[in-house]
Amino acid sequence: MHIQFNFANIPPSDALETHVRHELDATIGHLKDRITRVEVHLADTNGHHKHGPDDKRCMLEARPEGMDPIAVESQAPEYHAAVSDAAGKLRRALTTRFERAAAR
Repeated sequence: MHIQFNFANIPPSDALETHVRHELDATIGHLKDRITRVEVHLADTNGHHKHGPDDKRCMLEARPEGMDPIAVESQAPEYHAAVSDAAGKLRRALTTRFERAAAR
């Protein structure tokens, strides 16, 4: 499973990339053989000079092998919380997609 990072309105961060990799490994690592790529989009919706409630956004787009992509999004006051919430949403969405495909 390849992870591609996209940063909007914020500078790239090795620490944040490490956190994202850890979260994805913990939440969907067991599915990595069925996913070709995960795109991670991180952004500060107000720009990095302004602050506001839930202004940190994480959008995750997974590409399951042989299936349409799945995208989830989360916003929170800080990036770690947005990433953790989005990773949980992605796990639930992928699990549902794979269960439905197996039931056919």
